[in-house]
Amino acid sequence: MPSLRVWPVLLVGGFFGVCAVSAVPAGVESGRLLAIEDDPVAISERAVGRALNVETAQREIEAALKADDIELALSFVELAQSRNVPLDKGLLDRVAQANSTSATAVRNANSFGWGLITGEPDSVAGFAGTALGDLFVFGDVRDAIREGSRLANGEVADELVLGLACVGLAVTAGTYASLGIGAPARLGVSLVKAARKTGRIGLHMGEWLGRSVREVVDTAALKRAFGTIGSDPALAARAAREAVKVEKSRNLFKLAGDVGQIQAKAGTRAALDGLKLAQGPADVARIAKVAEKHGSKTRAVLKLAGRGAIFLSIASFNLASWIWWAAMTLFGLVSALKAFTERTTLRVVHYRKRRRLRRGLALARDRLDRQSPEPRGLANMAAAE
Repeated sequence: MPSLRVWPVLLVGGFFGVCAVSAVPAGVESGRLLAIEDDPVAISERAVGRALNVETAQREIEAALKADDIELALSFVELAQSRNVPLDKGLLDRVAQANSTSATAVRNANSFGWGLITGEPDSVAGFAGTALGDLFVFGDVRDAIREGSRLANGEVADELVLGLACVGLAVTAGTYASLGIGAPARLGVSLVKAARKTGRIGLHMGEWLGRSVREVVDTAALKRAFGTIGSDPALAARAAREAVKVEKSRNLFKLAGDVGQIQAKAGTRAALDGLKLAQGPADVARIAKVAEKHGSKTRAVLKLAGRGAIFLSIASFNLASWIWWAAMTLFGLVSALKAFTERTTLRVVHYRKRRRLRRGLALARDRLDRQSPEPRGLANMAAAE
């Protein structure tokens, strides 16, 4: 007969009950995370709130100053001040001194010339030079001739830069035709091309761009064209524009527009940082929303939180783990309640059976006791006669 003791079941049930109560906060938190899963602005706010403190802000500002990245230092200062995070006055003075008018002027002049000539910007001024060169087709023609000539001669060519230069020429023509409406996309193409040159595009983002460019640009036609036209800028520009399949370039133009939006709201370096962080066009679109919200603080947000600024990749895992744990806890609790109910019921049933048995035995004894004096009395009467 199985044991009908109830206290072991009560202990197990109490354990699972405590587990169930402790799992509620985790479940509530996972639910809150899933509620903001598609809101990159809310995600970035949460990430910054969890990561930013006095020590982190001062450490990041010190590192930015050491790397001569004044824009990033200013971004962290602005982010810390917006969150009421106190900063050391001496550190703020150093940032202000590094961002003084004379130092900024020299740095901007050098960056502008470098961006104009090489198309590899590292600051707002550098991107201004790159954008100016691309807007007047100088930059795109330069890149198209260089990479197209290499391709035609059988040398190693960067087909992504070549394709982006061709797309840039097509976008420039559209920008002029639309009286500037396509300017964000024009800036975006220049930034993507610059990011490719400076190695600031992540692996997955580069793969997507490569596929998109191959769909949009007829590389074989370019190879044939550059094999005959040589280095003639006018012919090169015409061949590059004609190689672009505009009807298939919608996704690429959308990406360029989002990158241009990031640049307009948060700056060149923020756009380059975003391209390095992104794994696809959807990520860039989310970063554009973060940039629209945080403005010049975007670089600090991205540096502080990484991909956690736009995604809650762990939220779904946490919720799945919580659901599994909650299911196991509920199963254990229900099993314990079931065992408790069964054992209690069986104890009651057995108790009632024993009580009925005792009553039956007592009645039987009473009957025997009432019946046994009568024969003895008859015997005594017979003996007396």
